[in-house]
Parts: sequence; C-alpha cells; structure tokens
Amino acid sequence: MAEDRIEFELVSPERLLLSEAVEMVVVPGAEGEIGVLPQHAPTISTLRPGVIRVYEKGAVTERIFVDSGFAEVTPARCTVLADQAVPVAEIDRAATEDDLKIAREDLIDAKSDEERDTAERRIAVAEAMLAAAES
Repeated sequence: MAEDRIEFELVSPERLLLSEAVEMVVVPGAEGEIGVLPQHAPTISTLRPGVIRVYEKGAVTERIFVDSGFAEVTPARCTVLADQAVPVAEIDRAATEDDLKIAREDLIDAKSDEERDTAERRIAVAEAMLAAAES
C-alpha cells in the first residue's frame, strides 16, 4: 500500500460495505468529527449518528450514514463497525420522516425512563438521517 493511503473498512451486521485504500476518511465520532489520514495516532471511538465521508483527490467520493458503532484507527487502517450503515443516496426520506413522527409520538407516550431514552435515540437518528439526505 502506498504511504499516502489508509486502508478503510466499513462493516455492518449484514455485510462488509467498503474495503479499500483511500486518501482520507472522516467519521462522526462521539466527541466530534475524526479525520483519518495515513499515520494517524491509534484511536478508538464510539460513533454518533452522522455521515462517513471518503475522500479521493481532495473530494468526497462516498457518503455513508451510520447510526452508531465504533471506529478503530491505527497508523495504517481505519475500521468502522456500524450498527446500521446506508449510503446517503439510498436514504428513503419518506420512510425516515414516518419513523421520526412515530418516535416523537412514542416519546410523548413514554411511561418509563427506558422508553423515553429509546424514543429520544430514535428521534436523534432519524433527524441526523434526514439532515444527511438534505446535504
């Protein structure tokens, strides 16, 4: 592998979505965006709902929405284990808006902290997915 590339793998429970050497990848870490270039310091981070951006020749070539998971970075590799991953171009806006509406109703009807937390999480994911689809 060339020294100006980093191996990137994106894995969901269903399948390996992407495995290739890239110029740079930006992942939505829980504490903020993580830009990963070759020779990056070793890092492990949880992910927040957001978009992974893959760069080639200084431009974004892939945009993939992830709802949660983990990223492990070494100087030569970035591996993302995502609970759900969807290419931004494939986001079903109508279905996501329906999910958001139902989650908001569930939040109003929540009778326990657990139900409230689950509904709030679903709202955050749906809102982030809609924002990704709009950008």
